[in-house]
Amino acid sequence: MTTKLDNSNISVHLGQTSQYKSTYDETLLVREPRINNRKHLDISDDDLPFVGCDVWNAYEISALTDQGVPITGYAKVVYPCSNPYIVESKSIKLYFNSFNMTKLGNTVNDVLTTIEFMSSRDLSNLLETDVQVKVFPAEEMQQVNKKLNQYTTLETVLSNRNITCDVYNEDASLLEALPDIQEDPTTQRYHSSLLKSNCRVTSQPDWGDVYIYMRSRVMVASESLMKYIISFRDECHFHEEICETIYKRLHDAFSPESLAVACLYVRRGGIDINPFRANHQSLLQLSEFKSLVDVETPFVKTSRQ
Repeated sequence: MTTKLDNSNISVHLGQTSQYKSTYDETLLVREPRINNRKHLDISDDDLPFVGCDVWNAYEISALTDQGVPITGYAKVVYPCSNPYIVESKSIKLYFNSFNMTKLGNTVNDVLTTIEFMSSRDLSNLLETDVQVKVFPAEEMQQVNKKLNQYTTLETVLSNRNITCDVYNEDASLLEALPDIQEDPTTQRYHSSLLKSNCRVTSQPDWGDVYIYMRSRVMVASESLMKYIISFRDECHFHEEICETIYKRLHDAFSPESLAVACLYVRRGGIDINPFRANHQSLLQLSEFKSLVDVETPFVKTSRQ
């Protein structure tokens, strides 16, 4: 998977010493073309093999009332994976922090809805798509998403096996199928907290939980799936690309009737990034993922977020 990367655009902020502005400045936002991270997977923006969205949760949202009283909350940002750009993570952190000393209204609700309107407008203009933003008061933070407990955790299934791992760059050849082909498609739900990759520019570690929903007549061998997830450990790529790579490799190897992959990353710099990809629009409505993709629903987190 390792490729030569052009970081000239995203390095405007990322990997650089930054001066944090505390008054609103939309010019801080930086975008990156998705196609730069899809070429090696033979994915074309004009013929995507999936639907889905990118969900960002920004936990450091604050501004002032007209009377100078600080208001805090967190923002949920959702935009489709079909648009041509992603937003660079440090730039959106700098952008949201630029609201900190900006007076935006008389009441708490005035301030929060103004941040929603301004950030939705600015991000939509930047990414050339409809970006939905909802800002929740800090006290509305949800609890852990217990519906994800129905996913079989690979580490638990494999804890008693003597397994050797020595591949730490993405390798699709690690994926193996079970020998028996099912007469009817069978649903597999797998989770692992062993997902780890690195920032494309700074090489800082990014930790995440991956959730895989797959319905197929060809069953994946759980040990091989765990080794495959571990093989991202030394990769330096964006969260969105990691998710799309896992999706594409499973899609190509097992020809599933239904496939959904969610990579729910641990927050870094006050933001967690959660790409979700699926082969049917209906999978976005699975009960375990609905709170993730619906911008109006406070995000129900994993235990590590």
